[in-house]
Amino acid sequence: MNFEVFILGTSGMMPLPNRHLTSAMVRRDGDLFLFDCGEGTQVSLKRLNLKWKKIDSIFISHMHADHVTGLPGMLMLSSQVDRDDPLTIWGPPRLKEYIDANRRILDMYINYEIVVNVAEPGTLVNTDEYSISAFPLLHTKPCMGYVMEEHERAGVFNVEKAQELGVPVGPLWGKLQRGETVILADGRAVESAQVMGHKRSGRKFSYVTDTAYLPSIAESVKESDLLLCEGMFTSDMAETAYEKRHMTAGQAAQVAKDAEVARLALIHYSPRYSDWELKYLLRDAQKIFGPTVLGRDRMSFDLPMKD
Repeated sequence: MNFEVFILGTSGMMPLPNRHLTSAMVRRDGDLFLFDCGEGTQVSLKRLNLKWKKIDSIFISHMHADHVTGLPGMLMLSSQVDRDDPLTIWGPPRLKEYIDANRRILDMYINYEIVVNVAEPGTLVNTDEYSISAFPLLHTKPCMGYVMEEHERAGVFNVEKAQELGVPVGPLWGKLQRGETVILADGRAVESAQVMGHKRSGRKFSYVTDTAYLPSIAESVKESDLLLCEGMFTSDMAETAYEKRHMTAGQAAQVAKDAEVARLALIHYSPRYSDWELKYLLRDAQKIFGPTVLGRDRMSFDLPMKD
């Protein structure tokens, strides 16, 4: 089962020729989840040939233009195809007001249901296979970070052990794999734990942008396979970063190190840095956390199963 992350835009404040405004997408087993929707999101989706009409949910971090200006166009674009399922959008309290105003003023043709929910700290979505949760950040407006995490999977079924215990091939094997205890013909009970290996962890993706440094972020994104995190300024601008409630690349790296994530990809760069100057952000981050990469527009990451 695939779990891919696509960076759609890496610029903060304003779009640049090679940097659209902040946005990212997760594709898991064919389902699409969009995180923020800055200007240029549709362009990256088209260039990556992602099937945007299958977007299941959208998660908006906060109500600043560089994170929501691509949303009206995305909503109108989705009306150009047949869509039976509603589109669920999570975000701050005023998000619904913003969407309703755009629909009214632009006289949008929308032929599907849009459900807008306020993203409060805690679990937002919980299915049999994964959950998506929100946690608070510290910005100039209410802002949320998001975590998408797969539930633990059952361990590997030990066929040889089942045979040794005399469990016949058939429905009883299925019951054991579902965690049930079975009774054999001779009256013996065989428990699931006797034939099943240890549970296997799922994959975890975290999305953090537009926040001052908070030690608590590390706990929320703990052991992520991939952390997309803003690194808006170089470390020599830490005071400016805090005044604007943003993080330096070094602070993003500190979060990654404390959280023991597998990989960190920086995003949401200040437009003050040209493309060639982004190497200074990377240098600052890698001094603290080696497995750091510069996120680039349309870069993708594959999150393989751990075991």
